[in-house]
Amino acid sequence: MTQYKNYLIELTGTFMLVFCGTGAMIVDETMNGAVSHPGVAITWGLIVMAVIYAFGGQSGAHFNPAVTIAFWVNKSFPAKQVLPYIFSQAAGAFLASILLHFLFPASQFLGASLPAGDAMQSFVLEILLTFFLMLVVLRVATGSKEQGLFAGIAIGSVVLLEAMFAGPVCGASMNPARSFAPAIVSGHTEYLWVYLSAPVIGALAAVLLHQFIKP
Repeated sequence: MTQYKNYLIELTGTFMLVFCGTGAMIVDETMNGAVSHPGVAITWGLIVMAVIYAFGGQSGAHFNPAVTIAFWVNKSFPAKQVLPYIFSQAAGAFLASILLHFLFPASQFLGASLPAGDAMQSFVLEILLTFFLMLVVLRVATGSKEQGLFAGIAIGSVVLLEAMFAGPVCGASMNPARSFAPAIVSGHTEYLWVYLSAPVIGALAAVLLHQFIKP
């Protein structure tokens, strides 16, 4: 029963993450920059922090397929729960994007991750951004759980920082579920390969470094 509760938590947390984060982007898009780029970055950082503190002690607060895969490769998360976690995360993201599409039908992009310039530039950036994020996650997590007094602050701050400086260039997704849902619902799938592959590569690279430097 516990694992099913965790799947529901991963769905709920990813829903909250995508609804608030991409919701801020949609409001900014449809209301003439009312939120602003710093406002969008702060929203992402705060919602990540909030869901970690709310759910980290139970499901681990992954809310990101790249994080789940990385924890599994790090041998701190059971293989049998990888696919259910990813399915739950994708379902939560889709529910959020569908609801946002209903609420804001005028939005063209629904917060989809899109490169501002060259696709390869965004591909490399997404690898690096997810590498930095996952390395911090691994260093502050307890096993496969993002929990503890400072975990939410540390992880949320990294998300805010990376969204602040890299968001205008590549979208600073770092999360395949967060990018997959709005891309499918909005129909902007042309660069989806960047945001499905790069975060996983970056997260796995962080696992390699973590394994090498850990005590």
